[in-house]
Amino acid sequence: MDTKIVKIQALPELKRKTRVAAYARVSSGKDAMLHSLSYQVSYYSNMIQARDDWEFAGVYADEAISGTKVNRENFNRMIDDCKAHKIDLILTKSISRFARNTIVLLETVRELKQLGIDVFFEEQNIHALSSDGELMISILAGFAQEEAKSVSENMKWRIKKNFEEGKAWSVTFLGYRLKGRKLVIEPTEAETIRMIFSLFLDGLGIQKIAQRMTDLGRKTRFENTVWAKSSINTILNNVMYTGDLLLQKTYRKNYLDKRSYKNDGILPQYLVENSHEAIVSKETFILAQEELRRRAEIFKNLPSRQSDGNQFKGKVRCATCGWSYIRKKTHGKSVWGCTQYLSKGKSYCPSKNVPEEAIFVGFNEIFKTDGFDKVLFKAKVNQIMVHQDNLLVFELTDGSKCEYRWSYKSRSLSWTDDMKEKARKRSTKKKEEKLWQK
Repeated sequence: MDTKIVKIQALPELKRKTRVAAYARVSSGKDAMLHSLSYQVSYYSNMIQARDDWEFAGVYADEAISGTKVNRENFNRMIDDCKAHKIDLILTKSISRFARNTIVLLETVRELKQLGIDVFFEEQNIHALSSDGELMISILAGFAQEEAKSVSENMKWRIKKNFEEGKAWSVTFLGYRLKGRKLVIEPTEAETIRMIFSLFLDGLGIQKIAQRMTDLGRKTRFENTVWAKSSINTILNNVMYTGDLLLQKTYRKNYLDKRSYKNDGILPQYLVENSHEAIVSKETFILAQEELRRRAEIFKNLPSRQSDGNQFKGKVRCATCGWSYIRKKTHGKSVWGCTQYLSKGKSYCPSKNVPEEAIFVGFNEIFKTDGFDKVLFKAKVNQIMVHQDNLLVFELTDGSKCEYRWSYKSRSLSWTDDMKEKARKRSTKKKEEKLWQK
């Protein structure tokens, strides 16, 4: 029997569409720039979706972030999607929009080339995967980086010129608004400033002042109603509230590094006396500075009983709110307190401080040691959870848990004979003074 062979015409291979994404960025959060960014997103979305041979893979956009920064959220998300093979081609307006840092640009382009992903720069009409693409990109990126440097230097010159003329560049401090080049008092915030200075000079601690401001619903400069110790400390140290203006307290190292650093004599500072209306008197400010120094001196001279306590750093956590515990001094002794309780107050976390001695004793009892063993602690203890009712739960590296309940010592039992003698003398002296007054 003859075998009959039927010839079937093969179907044409379907070509996969090119998955195309776009990247857009503006380096200013101003309305005009954000409008420009919105336009870029719309422009690229329409362009990509108009092509039949392209598949829309999204538009990635970053707002108010300099091209010199590496940590651009959506830029990094786009690169991650490239690594996940979700993109074949990236469109972008120009080299400077993609990155002004030449090193970052070339490293990114090379990484994408290894993945077989092309980048097209519209203004320069360059494809990264073309034969001369990298050479042209490196040359043009160098120009873009120099342009960024030039803009930065011009901005620095303008700021320096304003400083030399005693003009504020910007103001983000509570109590004032900058109108034109004049500092104008904001009455409600000025009342808060005066209250803070008054409470501090009346003897209230910085943490308690922060809690008082929170309880009263007083707002910070950026409309926050929860106050931190650092905010109170900044206010108490700001000479601006006396009507004087200290300029160039911070600086930036270079145009690539966008971080601000404290100016500890690296650059000149400019003091403009009586430049604006004062919120507190110079006498009040000087008294506050003296009180800050006095309290700092007391804190510095407190004796440290357990230097090994730093071994607990990062290991002690609050079982109530989950925040870490930190070490501090109180009445000459080391204690550990919940950071949420210390920064925001009891209404946010009702936890209690733990005497450092209790942690040492708990460790020694659990591991049957005569003294604290740093190596053993590091090897065996994963973390210590602080529960209510003076309960410490040591969570060990093997997954097991051990409990230790501590209690405060009676104050009378903790006093030495020398301390008792000094207390008797103080009491006798006070009685003699009262008799003398009569």
